[in-house]
Amino acid sequence: MKKKIKIAPSILASNFSSLGEEITNISKAGADYIHFDIMDGHFVPNLTFGPDTVKYLRKYSKKTFDVHLMIKPVDKFLIPFIKAGADIISFHPETVKNVDKTIKVIKSYKKKVGLVLNPNIKENKIFPYLNKIDLILVMSVYPGFGGQKFMKSQLKKIEKINEKIKKEKLNIDIEVDGGVNISNAKKIMQAGANILVAGTACFKGGKKFYKKNILNLKKSK
Repeated sequence: MKKKIKIAPSILASNFSSLGEEITNISKAGADYIHFDIMDGHFVPNLTFGPDTVKYLRKYSKKTFDVHLMIKPVDKFLIPFIKAGADIISFHPETVKNVDKTIKVIKSYKKKVGLVLNPNIKENKIFPYLNKIDLILVMSVYPGFGGQKFMKSQLKKIEKINEKIKKEKLNIDIEVDGGVNISNAKKIMQAGANILVAGTACFKGGKKFYKKNILNLKKSK
């Protein structure tokens, strides 16, 4: 059965001076998830949010909080982000000593788990864990900064992951993040992705355009 397309606006592209209001507005506009890019200035060359930011913003929306941890080490921050209100926690396998153990910790708190693939990491890196996770996040740019151009080379990776999931008859979402917009959303969805993370494409124009922006991404199919 074909999965429903979901849009996950990345608050990295929102107005930081009024984050609470931005999350309320984008939620009302039809966002399915709220995506948090958590960067540490170490694993990736930028700094963004900590657990307290997620905790503070939790009251502004009942939408799924989709937290992507671009930090190293990951393990000591799992519980703080879980307690802050994360519903999905995705991490890069190369940031932990034991992938199975990290998955188990997140699952023990009844949260969904995602594994993340940077553009230079092959899809088979995460295949051993497919029966233990809920989501695969394919990065279509190298993480660190918003506004980068989508890397077309990642479409083949998405296709291969989708084929593997179908072959194994697994219920796993494929999420894509990096340069997603209305000009490439159709190709991304055709490749097999069902969750699109978009920053600028969702927040551009201000709140009166949020609903239209989200609908345009979904209509791209």
